Amino acid sequence: MRTVDFSPLFRSAIGFDRVFDLAEAAQRAGEETYPPYNIERLDEHRFQISVALAGFSPQELALTVEQNVLTLEGHKSEKEGKTFLHRGISTRNFKRQFTLADHVEVKGANFENGMLVISLQREIPEAMKPRQIAINGSGPNNVTQIESRAA
Repeated sequence: MRTVDFSPLFRSAIGFDRVFDLAEAAQRAGEETYPPYNIERLDEHRFQISVALAGFSPQELALTVEQNVLTLEGHKSEKEGKTFLHRGISTRNFKRQFTLADHVEVKGANFENGMLVISLQREIPEAMKPRQIAINGSGPNNVTQIESRAA
């Protein structure tokens, strides 16, 4: 019997729960866990992704959105002449992708103290928002009597 771990789907799908559409992605072996990140829901329509990027500068990062896929790439060049006694801070190249729901837009990104914060907002078009529709008709005073006696 084969078991499938769906937890990566819940971590990288923002703004919706598309478990079955992303089931194939969960079967990818050896999914990268670098760099570490958090996804927060700030309110019903706002989300925030925080990515820990110690050792990177904003110039070494690229953030792009294409067809509801947010891609963060980091390219770190090795500096010659450094000798490490211990190297515990990972500064390797990476590519991290997040699948965004329909109508979720990237509002901005801020890099401070080794933490990249990406702001997202769900903006539902006016035509898709629920709206109240007035019901026209006669009130209870204009009842048509069908039987010979009123009830």
